[in-house]
Amino acid sequence: MASHPAPLPQTVEILGVPVHRVTMEETLSIIDGYVRSDRPHLIVTADASGIAQAQSDADLMALYRSANLVTPDSSGVLWAARRAGKPIPARVSGVEILDQVCRASVEKGYRIFFLGAEPGVADLAAEKLRQRHPGCNIVGARHGYFKPGEDEAVAQEVAKASPDILFVAMGIPRQEKFIQKTSGIIRAKVGIGVGGSLDVYSGKTRRAPVFVQRLKLEWLWRTLANPKKIGKAMMLPKFVLMVTRGKK
Repeated sequence: MASHPAPLPQTVEILGVPVHRVTMEETLSIIDGYVRSDRPHLIVTADASGIAQAQSDADLMALYRSANLVTPDSSGVLWAARRAGKPIPARVSGVEILDQVCRASVEKGYRIFFLGAEPGVADLAAEKLRQRHPGCNIVGARHGYFKPGEDEAVAQEVAKASPDILFVAMGIPRQEKFIQKTSGIIRAKVGIGVGGSLDVYSGKTRRAPVFVQRLKLEWLWRTLANPKKIGKAMMLPKFVLMVTRGKK
């Protein structure tokens, strides 16, 4: 018999996006409940750039508002939550969720699939995470270089692996929209967008040093390492301005 997921923590609304005031430990417990349930669930890791994008993308905003769980995935979101009088203890980022779920799969047997990044990257990330967590149950990996018109064909391919948890690394909002569009085909119990996480675990991209993370400047590190991310970085001041002006 399928179990029922535990009640979710309260939310704080940031520019119209309901972000759950959730910890990593609670997130992993919620994911476990979702895996044991009988239907697909969408988890969104909300950072400042994604929330800013949603202000001009009605489909993305609707997706954020209908997601089963929205975790706080940037220092900007934590700042906005404090400003709203509903502080959140720490970030719950996609890159950390991926690692923790892989670790948990050793004991719990979650069937995990990686989809996204350039050809070869997802496979390499899977290989390195199997080394990091021996026994990690990654049942498949595929690159994310395909057009939206190929979504259903790719979904059919992924579905053959019968994943419990699907990590999609294709950037906001492409990854979230893919998960939502194909959930009825893939039928993974959890779908979660994780941006550049596969690049990190494959070794293609290095995470910022811990001291940079503690200074809440990881966004700057990523931008300097990859100038192509400047557009995303420029969303941060836009986000701060919108929050400061009290945009709803």
